[in-house]
Amino acid sequence: METLSLDTPVQYVKGVGPVRAAQLAELGVATLEDLLFYFPRRFDLRRQAQPIGSLTGDEASATVAGEVTEVSQSRFGRRPWFGCCLEDPTGWVLVKWFHGTYLASKIEPGTFLAVSGKVGVYREHLQFVNPRHQVLYDVAGTNLNSDELLPVYPAGARLSSGQIALIIKRVLPQAVERVERWFDAAYLRRRDLMDRPAAVAAMHRPEDIRQWEAARRRMAYDECLLLQLGVAMSRMNDRSRPAHPLRHNPTIDQRIRARFPFALTKAQDRVVAEISADLAQPRPMNRLLQGDVGSGKTVVALYAALQTVANRKQTAIMAPTEILAQQHHRRIQQYLAGSRVRLALLVGGQGTAERARLLEHLADGAIDIVVGTHALLGASVRFRELALVVVDEQHKFGVRQRTGIRGKGFAPHYLVMTATPIPRTLALTVFGDLDVSVIDELPPGRGSTLTLVKDRKQMEEVLAIVQQRLAAGQQAFFIYPLVKPNDQSELMAAEQACRELAAGPLGRFGVALLHGQMRAAAKEAALERFRGGDVRVLAASVVVEVGLDIPAANVMVVMHAERFGLAQLHQLRGRVGRSSQDATCILVSWGGTELARRRLEMLAATNDGFRIAEEDLRLRGPGEMLGTRQHGLPELKVADLASDLELLQQARRDAFAIVQGDPLMEAPHHHPLRAAMLKAYAGRIDLLRGA
Repeated sequence: METLSLDTPVQYVKGVGPVRAAQLAELGVATLEDLLFYFPRRFDLRRQAQPIGSLTGDEASATVAGEVTEVSQSRFGRRPWFGCCLEDPTGWVLVKWFHGTYLASKIEPGTFLAVSGKVGVYREHLQFVNPRHQVLYDVAGTNLNSDELLPVYPAGARLSSGQIALIIKRVLPQAVERVERWFDAAYLRRRDLMDRPAAVAAMHRPEDIRQWEAARRRMAYDECLLLQLGVAMSRMNDRSRPAHPLRHNPTIDQRIRARFPFALTKAQDRVVAEISADLAQPRPMNRLLQGDVGSGKTVVALYAALQTVANRKQTAIMAPTEILAQQHHRRIQQYLAGSRVRLALLVGGQGTAERARLLEHLADGAIDIVVGTHALLGASVRFRELALVVVDEQHKFGVRQRTGIRGKGFAPHYLVMTATPIPRTLALTVFGDLDVSVIDELPPGRGSTLTLVKDRKQMEEVLAIVQQRLAAGQQAFFIYPLVKPNDQSELMAAEQACRELAAGPLGRFGVALLHGQMRAAAKEAALERFRGGDVRVLAASVVVEVGLDIPAANVMVVMHAERFGLAQLHQLRGRVGRSSQDATCILVSWGGTELARRRLEMLAATNDGFRIAEEDLRLRGPGEMLGTRQHGLPELKVADLASDLELLQQARRDAFAIVQGDPLMEAPHHHPLRAAMLKAYAGRIDLLRGA
C-alpha cells in the first residue's frame, strides 16, 4: 500500500487486476479514491451465527454459516426453486429459495454461505425457506461471533455487492489514511463534524447506526461545501464585473405604471423595488423571480425591461417554447400599445428576409425589447447594447444555453423567472448564486380552482361535468401523456383522443389538437381557434404546461395523472382559474400505487405551490423535479436535499466565508479543498454563471 495514492488506478489495488478494473470502470470507479467513495446504498444486519447443530426447528429467526455441500433445483412447475445443503462441524441444514433458480450460478458446492431467517422442519429435516443470505468470499476475515452491519453496494457490471465489499474491506484500513483532512479539530468541533478519514471508513464499516449517521452527515456536509464553494466563486466573479447602471426615479416609475391598466399588488411592488435597486447598480443583477402560476411575473419582467429602455439600452426575453414566446410578445404588445418602445419577436420559423431585417435592427439598436426562444442564442444574433436578459422558466433551458444568452452583452443584468415553486434547498443549489424574490400573492378578483381525483371507471361522470361547464360557455383542456399512440404503452395519446372526443358528446363544442411536434403555423392556428372560442375543447400534450394564458378555459382534465410529477400537475392546473370565474381541474387516474394515489389526494387538498414542491422534491428528487441534470453542478451522492437544509445552509455560510477571505482559494491550507472543488465541478465551474 505504500506505493498507492488516491489517484492510483484501481487496477493496482490488491484483489482487483485488469478484468475487475474494467468491471469497476463500468460503475464509475477508476481510481483508489473512486473506490473509497463508492458507498453502500444500505446495510443489512447479520446476527451472530450459531452452530447448525444447536438448531431445534422452531426458531423464528436464526443465523448459521457453513460450506455448501450439495445443490439442487427445479426450474418447472408453478414454483420453481433452488436449494442447497449447508454444513458446519456441528451438523447440516437444508436451504431452499422459491423462484430462486437465478442463484444456481452464484451458489455451488464449496461456496461458503451465511443464511438468516426462520427455521422449520421438512420431512424430519431442518430447513430454511427463502432466507437472507451472504456469500462469504473471505471466510477467515469474516467475524461470525457477533452481530455485524453488512454493507450492500450498488452492484452491476457482473460484480456482486459481496465482491465489491470484499475489495473495499481489504483496502480500507490502509487506504483511508490517504484521505485528506480539510479542517482542523476546532473547525470540526464547532460544527459537530467527524474527522474526514474516520467518516469515510465508517461509511463502509460502521460500528453501529449512530456512527454511520455521523459519517453520513460529514460526507453530506463535504458535498454541500464543494458545491457552495463553486457557487460562491461564481457569484464573486459576477459581482466583480461592470454592468450598465440603469437609473430609476419617480418619473420613470410613473411612466412605466401608466402602461398597466391595473394597480400592481403589494408583492409585485416589493419585487419591483428589489429589481429596480439591483438594476441601478454598476454590477450585474443576478436575481431569481419566483411566483406561483398567475401571480403576475410577466408584468414585473416588463417593468424591468421598460426601466432598461428608459436608459436607452436593450432587453432580451427568452422563453422555452414558441407558444410561450408568442404569448409574451402578444401580451407585451398590448401593454405597449401607443408607446414608442420598439418590440420584436424572434423565433425559429420566421422567413429569411424577416429574420435578416430583425437581426440588423437588433445590431444597430433599432429594437428595444426582443422576445424569442433559443433562436436568440444563434451566432448571428448581435445586440448594440444588451443590458438586461430575462429568462422565463429557467429550468427548461440547459445551462450552456443560459450562459450563451448572457454572453450576448457586456455583463448584462440577469433576471430568471419561474412559476415552479422551488424548495429552499433547491434555491440554494441550482440557483445558489442568485438573489431570490418571491411574488407570494395573486392579483385580486381571481376565482378558486377545485381539484377532483377520479378513477378511469368514472369517465362518464368526468365527461358529464365537462359537458355541463361547456354548455355554460366555458372551455376545457384535455391533457395526455403521449402525442402519438405507442404499441409498447397503454397510455392515451393526444392525437387519438382528439378524434375520439370529436366523435363523442363533446364534439358539438368543437375539438382542436395541440402538441409540440406540430409545425409552428399549425400550433398557432389551433391556439387561435381555441383562444377565439371557435373550438371549446383542446386536446393537448404537456406543451401547455408552461405559461399558456387563456382566461376562458376554466376546466382541465388530466389523463393518466398518476404518471405526472406533483410540480408538473400543479403547473398544468395553473392553466385554468385565470379569470374571475371558479375553475375545475380533474385528475383521472389509471390506478398505480398507493403512493401515487396519496400524491394525487395531496394535490387535491392544497393549492400551495411551495408545499407541493417540497413534497415533490421528497418523492422524486431534484433531478426529476427541475431538470437539474442540466445544471452543470456536482452530483450529490450522499446529501439529501429533502432533509439536509440545515447542513446545506451551514455549508453555504462556510463556503461564502472562505471565498470572501480568499477569493481564489490560494492560501496553502485551502489548496486541498480547492482541488477537490475543481474536481467535483469537472471543468464546469464557468457554467455556474448561467446556473
